[in-house]
Amino acid sequence: MTPLSRTLLATAALLTPFTITTQAASATPGCTSSVPYVSGEGGYDTYRIPATVTTRRGTVLAFAEGRHSGAGDTGDIDVVLRRSADGGCTWGPMTVVAAGDGDTRGNPAPVVDPRTGAVVLLTSYNSGAVTEAQIMRGKVTPKQGRRVFVQRSGDDGRHFTPPRDITAEVKPAGWRWYATGPGHAVALTRGPHAGRLVVPANHSAAPPAGSADTGREARYYGAHALYSDDGGRSWRLGFVDDSYDGVSNSNESSAAQLPDGRLYVSSRDQNGTSVGNRLDSYSRDGAETLSRPYAVQRTLNDVPVVEGSVLQVQGSGAPLLFSGPSVPTARQAMAIWRSVNGGRSFKKVVTLSGERTAYSDLVQVGRGTVGVLYETGVAGAYERIEFRRVGVG
Repeated sequence: MTPLSRTLLATAALLTPFTITTQAASATPGCTSSVPYVSGEGGYDTYRIPATVTTRRGTVLAFAEGRHSGAGDTGDIDVVLRRSADGGCTWGPMTVVAAGDGDTRGNPAPVVDPRTGAVVLLTSYNSGAVTEAQIMRGKVTPKQGRRVFVQRSGDDGRHFTPPRDITAEVKPAGWRWYATGPGHAVALTRGPHAGRLVVPANHSAAPPAGSADTGREARYYGAHALYSDDGGRSWRLGFVDDSYDGVSNSNESSAAQLPDGRLYVSSRDQNGTSVGNRLDSYSRDGAETLSRPYAVQRTLNDVPVVEGSVLQVQGSGAPLLFSGPSVPTARQAMAIWRSVNGGRSFKKVVTLSGERTAYSDLVQVGRGTVGVLYETGVAGAYERIEFRRVGVG
């Protein structure tokens, strides 16, 4: 028996009210997990930053960054994709959606337009010759710095339009770093803004004039959102967390629309002085403003400083889910938490594995079944990207 198999058996008792789907409705009965990306294969040194959506036709799309030269966040990086027609059990060939060509393209944030069924993908870009630290210090030219691009697929993710630059629409002057997602974006399906596409994102701001700060300090991180009311053709900047106080430093974010129409936003706290590594807030107006400032979500204190994902499961009385590592001091032990009160509190309900793990993304793949696309490995968290099917009981 492999270590992973032993881990699955050991966690079986933790699965209420969740069960690992052993015979979900798919073309591959008995499928619980698959591995769409293995680092070192397919011409890439490392695969990172998973993002996933299910299309209107039921195809599961698994996006990732294909990093050519190593596991680092800069350099020659492509956005790649694999498609699954059986709920994430098997995967078609890998395709390149956005080629870095020596530069860095990443932070995939896909969403399905509810009006047309088209897949809309936002990504971020910078020169492969510069680092995040240099960008935050303002030591790069505008052409080298962070920019935002959108692409569109009208054929179920088989082909995408070339990346189109929308930086001028959504990045104010004075911002330095900028990153979409990563992880799936949100299509609003109820309320006055039904049809709106909302992309959680993050940025860093320049220090105020006269400050001795460089801009590299974590206090200058902030979360924000961008949104489109025309299927991704034009974009506007939504809410902006611009506290920059060093107490709660909102960063990589994920969002979900709750059954009452509000937007729930969960953010990584990037080394703020507040006690806790997860922040959250709400929006009542379709991501245009926040209902309250970001605050620590104390029931997720087991999560380390890392990206996480939220998903509102569809169906009457269905829960809000959160995924992330579950060791406060290490990227290890991918788990799922459940909220039955709209994100006011969460309870951990299943640990998928005791292995090293990092970024993840949640997706609904069928009635009563969700998928978790996550980074994991034995010696390190970036050995493979795995897809696990979990039944929502």
